[in-house]
Amino acid sequence: MPRPFDGKVALVTGGASGIGQVAVLAFAREGAKVVIADVAVAEGKSTAQLITQNGGQAIFVKADVTNSAEVEAMIAATDQAFGRLDFALNNAGIDGVRAQTADYPEEIWTQVIATNLTGVYLCLKFEIPLMLRQGSGVIINMSSVAGVIGFPGHAAYTASKHGVIGLTKTAALEYAKAGIRINALCPTYTRTPMLERIVASKPHLETKLKARVPLGRLGTPEEIAAAAVFLCSDGASFITGHALMMDGGITAA
Repeated sequence: MPRPFDGKVALVTGGASGIGQVAVLAFAREGAKVVIADVAVAEGKSTAQLITQNGGQAIFVKADVTNSAEVEAMIAATDQAFGRLDFALNNAGIDGVRAQTADYPEEIWTQVIATNLTGVYLCLKFEIPLMLRQGSGVIINMSSVAGVIGFPGHAAYTASKHGVIGLTKTAALEYAKAGIRINALCPTYTRTPMLERIVASKPHLETKLKARVPLGRLGTPEEIAAAAVFLCSDGASFITGHALMMDGGITAA
């Protein structure tokens, strides 16, 4: 039975764990051939193996999104393996540390901006030419609810995610007529392995986080992945330059 993404190719950075891994599996279920990019080699390879064992097609590419040469090689590997790139989810990111702005460590600031913002720029830089060659494509950049409101104690993360939305809107306008749609996803607190580890060490944190969300719960990676799949689908063909809030209502206030 035909699936919506049969014959399509999807790339996910940060695809070895968390939201990225769930998104990889979601794209594969829809029929896409997938490229899993990450610095976590063992986890990335096992995710690719899981897909191939279930009859899909997947490759793992080790790539640090802060390194231009590695991002270029990631796209070259995609082209060599599958000959095209239809969907890209630029998901790789880090959270940094919690500190007031004047006390924020410069080296951590540099790392967060390099990964979360420059990393997205580098992915766009090399993904777009491949999509231009075929005359179509969809790119989703991972922002955050912190891309539209301030989060005290998270200067670098908040700045980087605001930057992702501005970059997304600019690139969307530049390439709309070339058949490339570019959007951003903006999740809030999501039940990922990283958050689970934090919550395990701070028993009251989950209750505190839920209290900030009007819907009264945390998001799930499956919900974020489903939104990414939708934005890549024909049903979203008139959506570009948009930052989709997945925040349980936080920004409605």
